[in-house]
Amino acid sequence: MEFILEDISEAEVARRRGVYTPLTDIVRDLVDAVIRTEVSEDALDDARRRIAEVVSDLRSKQMDGPYGVRHTRQNTGMAWGNAVIGVRNALAPPLDVVHVDDGVRSDFTLGAAYEGPPGCVHGGVCAMLLDHLLGNAASTEGPCYTGTITIRYLRPTRLGALSARAWVTERTGRKLYAKGTISDAEGVTCEAEGVFIVPRSAVDTPAVRWSQG
Repeated sequence: MEFILEDISEAEVARRRGVYTPLTDIVRDLVDAVIRTEVSEDALDDARRRIAEVVSDLRSKQMDGPYGVRHTRQNTGMAWGNAVIGVRNALAPPLDVVHVDDGVRSDFTLGAAYEGPPGCVHGGVCAMLLDHLLGNAASTEGPCYTGTITIRYLRPTRLGALSARAWVTERTGRKLYAKGTISDAEGVTCEAEGVFIVPRSAVDTPAVRWSQG
């Protein structure tokens, strides 16, 4: 993985987050509105034209390829295109991952864009979120990659307010073993176990502090 260095201050990171977050939030709201709207076909066509104009404006100056993984000289990571925590990714929920004494946790809300079975979160979305949470717990001391992950779906995960947590259970050489859960107000809905691999190149690399979306 190639890390891109941006020689900017923590204040500048916060300023950029403040600039992009409202735009991403309104696009996320747009996605939800498109799913659930029942306006007339004429209104839809008018909306399409107006949105196309905005897209054209935003594409007038843009980077080539994906956003990538960037970090500052203070090792603050900016994975802002990330599918789970991306500040600039309206498809991301996004999760705000908090480090706690026994691992990591996140409280979040999933709406219509993440539906699988009627009224419930798509199982693949649950797997994606758990993969990210377990990997985040395992990467506290440095970067690592998912080796294997196993998901057990205990019952449907309803759309709405949810919480997730993950923690490391064991470390053997460059392998870290982690567990995690997603819960609603009634308890755990699905759980995961994973093995994460620390790359040889990262063994002596300082940990990166990831800036959440």
